[in-house]
Amino acid sequence: MKLFSSLKDSRAFTLVELIFAMVVISVALVGVMSVMSFTTRNSADPVLRQQAIAIAEAYMEEIFLKNYIDPDADGEAARALYDDIDDYHGLSDSGAHDQQGNAISGLSGYSVSVSVVAQNYGPSGAAVAGTKIDVTVIDPSGEQLTLSGYRANY
Repeated sequence: MKLFSSLKDSRAFTLVELIFAMVVISVALVGVMSVMSFTTRNSADPVLRQQAIAIAEAYMEEIFLKNYIDPDADGEAARALYDDIDDYHGLSDSGAHDQQGNAISGLSGYSVSVSVVAQNYGPSGAAVAGTKIDVTVIDPSGEQLTLSGYRANY
């Protein structure tokens, strides 16, 4: 009867195998942790983008609900007095504002600008006068989103 087994019959790990396994597991953990860090750092981006889209849509809806042609043929000085789509050209808000021009709390980190440009649509012989409206929103992280719409005198 043998009291000591030979090294060939041993089923244990050697020190070199254990160190190699620890190195492989460490490299894998570093990779997983870096992905988690990146995901956590950028997790608010979709919220900022969705809020920027909502702001742009609100401004665009406000503009589209106004008259195409100025009913009183003068430029209005305050946003609460805007009565046609051309009044919005050059509008620049630091922070989102409502239709009366009042700042909306919690949205001060956004900036909004509006461009209203006349464009003709259709073939050159039968072109229809229209307008292109661009609402650009810059979120607090600096990402820019532009929503474009087209309006004709209907």
